[in-house]
Amino acid sequence: MAGFAPPDSFRSDASALQLFPIRFERIGTDRFLVGNMVGDMEEMTATELDRLCALDLTPGDGLYERSFEKLFIGTVDQRAQQQLLALRLRSRLSFLRAATPLHLFVVTLRCEHVCPYCQVSRQSQDRVRYDMDQATASKAIDIALSSPSPLIKIEFQGGEPLLNFELIRWIVVTAKQRAEPLGKQLQFVITTNLALLDDAVLDFCGEHGVLFSTSLDGPRDLHNKNRPRRGQNSYELAVAGIGRIQERLGPDWVGALMTTTEASLNRVEEIVDEYVRQGLDGMFLRPLSPYGHAIKTKQFHKYDGQEWLQFWKRGLRYILEINKSGRRFPEFYSALMLRRMLSDEPIGYVDLRSPAGIGLGALVYNYDGTVFASDEARMLAEMGDRRFELGNVREHRYRDLVLSDTLVSAVAESLTQTAPQCSTCVFEPNCGADPVYHHATQGDLLGIKPLSEFCERQKGVITHLFELLEHSPEDAAVLRMWAS
Repeated sequence: MAGFAPPDSFRSDASALQLFPIRFERIGTDRFLVGNMVGDMEEMTATELDRLCALDLTPGDGLYERSFEKLFIGTVDQRAQQQLLALRLRSRLSFLRAATPLHLFVVTLRCEHVCPYCQVSRQSQDRVRYDMDQATASKAIDIALSSPSPLIKIEFQGGEPLLNFELIRWIVVTAKQRAEPLGKQLQFVITTNLALLDDAVLDFCGEHGVLFSTSLDGPRDLHNKNRPRRGQNSYELAVAGIGRIQERLGPDWVGALMTTTEASLNRVEEIVDEYVRQGLDGMFLRPLSPYGHAIKTKQFHKYDGQEWLQFWKRGLRYILEINKSGRRFPEFYSALMLRRMLSDEPIGYVDLRSPAGIGLGALVYNYDGTVFASDEARMLAEMGDRRFELGNVREHRYRDLVLSDTLVSAVAESLTQTAPQCSTCVFEPNCGADPVYHHATQGDLLGIKPLSEFCERQKGVITHLFELLEHSPEDAAVLRMWAS
């Protein structure tokens, strides 16, 4: 059972208390998760929840103090707690002041891997017509530097970006030259499988501060199965590349992501061990996304949200034990969630934002100059659905793109604070909006929440982390360290 109590729905003159907006969700036979509009949560029994809603509270009874601390209640004649709620909400939404800090340049669709779960429509290595050219890149740079954000992060995507490394060189040098008179700071990341890494790439990236993000799905047999290439040596090339970057540039210059396939579900401990063995500083237990080859090859439908949640919980338990043995090694998605749950700092991760992170959090410049609201939107377009196409670098400026009817309507419809089923959900302040996912899976920007695997995963993750924080002191100590 879930519910919502609006402000001033109950008021007790005798106690001079008022009830602020709260939401609640049953998480056990006689256990409810109760939350406020900025994500503070408290576990209560049915009797305690009834007393809270009736304002049957007395200083010193314990429930009064817990409710006051969590901003569930306040005094009628003072506005301090209302103002505190407003300040905290403003802090959570402060990412809107520096819109669009992330810009993804798809420098090529070519790739020498043939991953069955690939989210894009890759092209073979010889199809150079699927490479971005300098003229397109130049206009994309100008749009990116028009963003109001003082810090611009440019991420090179593909395909395999190193197949068009000469253009990456040109973009990095040109963007730095153009950013300097604007007072903009720049960061660069190449998302690559590392198969084509060589000394020239390492030298340039070291000189210009370009970081690397790669894929590592687990031990040799699992990685090579998930990410095949001619020679069946994807794993060997990936770990060799990770080692070379760590040795030449330092351990902080490379990070890795894994994707959970059906073959991964019973091997989470082996996957975690592989990341530890490669000297990586943490990992992200990431589910499949419903785009590209993951749909064509039916990979996305080979497990459901509950199966992924069990995989994640088992992996989190194993990772927590590693941390308790003395090695700091976070599960990054949990760390993002915990930061959302335990602080009011704005979150950079676009999937945990409302208004939705599409467009406002990132823009994607495809190899041909088409601009999309997110990388997932670009993937959806490769499948024939151009719902989230915003324009083209040759015809549109930054302002045209972010104020386009396409983006404005998508963002407005995804606002969780006012959306049906979200606005009364206890998880809403710590969740996010993903209109591209819901459009892809349900044909609806808002999504049918009871049938949404996105919601199922979010609720499961938040509930599990809350219970560890409340009922497992040793685990809570680790989790709070990750959030700091």
